[in-house]
Amino acid sequence: MINRILLRTKIVQITYSYLQNQSKSVNVAEKELFHSLEKTYNLYHILLLLILDITAFANKRLEAGKNKHRPSEEELNPNMRFVDNLFVNELSKNKGFNDYINEHKLTWENNPVAIKSIYENICNSDFYAEYMDSSDISFENDRELWRKIFKRCILTNEELDIAVEEQCIYWNDDIDIVVSFVLKTIKKYEKDSSDKQTLLPMFRDEEDKKFASKLFRNTIENTEEYNGLIGKYTKNWDVDRIAFMDTVIMQIALAELINFPTIPINVTLNEYIDIAKRYSTDKSNTFINGVLDNIVTQLKKENKLIKAKIISPNQK
Repeated sequence: MINRILLRTKIVQITYSYLQNQSKSVNVAEKELFHSLEKTYNLYHILLLLILDITAFANKRLEAGKNKHRPSEEELNPNMRFVDNLFVNELSKNKGFNDYINEHKLTWENNPVAIKSIYENICNSDFYAEYMDSSDISFENDRELWRKIFKRCILTNEELDIAVEEQCIYWNDDIDIVVSFVLKTIKKYEKDSSDKQTLLPMFRDEEDKKFASKLFRNTIENTEEYNGLIGKYTKNWDVDRIAFMDTVIMQIALAELINFPTIPINVTLNEYIDIAKRYSTDKSNTFINGVLDNIVTQLKKENKLIKAKIISPNQK
């Protein structure tokens, strides 16, 4: 689940924190990196848990309507399509999912406002009305409903943003990319497979875990060398005007360029320029691109930047 894009982002965040205040050891900082990644995996599961909790909230609403002193005909005989969703029923029986939720004590119990807000957004949507009136009842349609809910109601919900921030400081910047993993999971979920359906693993493979550790340590261990390269092509700049985040991003980019011969140069440059767009100043991506281009040219001339001719897609 945790891909190279997310790994690079987390490494930038932890390296920035470490270099600003080097009161902790590299080992401790590396543990913090993997703790942060584990928390992101928790976010993946708790976002899936939203599906069950929103459905449970909807069911309670229907039961409350039935138990009114003078319920209407609609309240006595509600449309059960949403709460009887076939995909939700399958997910609720997924043993691996339930075991993970219970083991890590993940819950939305302290965030009822977010659950209520999302449910009301769903009920007010056009696609919900169409779904409730449709006579085409199928697992595929029920599954697709929840993809629409995540795209149109959950990603844009302000109360959810507040709830996520309150639950875990590591989740603030992760929700967009983790929702993309949730959408992928829903799309691939199969009917009548909860006893064997597996969710996305934390790491795609052991190589990704090794990549994270090696990149982080190489950055820290070679900070002076990378700063020397950066300084050579920023000597005409006022040091105080160079954002510290820009320097950190370039250090990590250099660590990847130099120490990972199977990752193409353009892949590395594009990834860190994108990170600069999200985490640094408006002009940082152009600045970083220019500096790194000059360093790459120098390293090539000195035969210090050798890339493998055969590139594995898994390394991109």
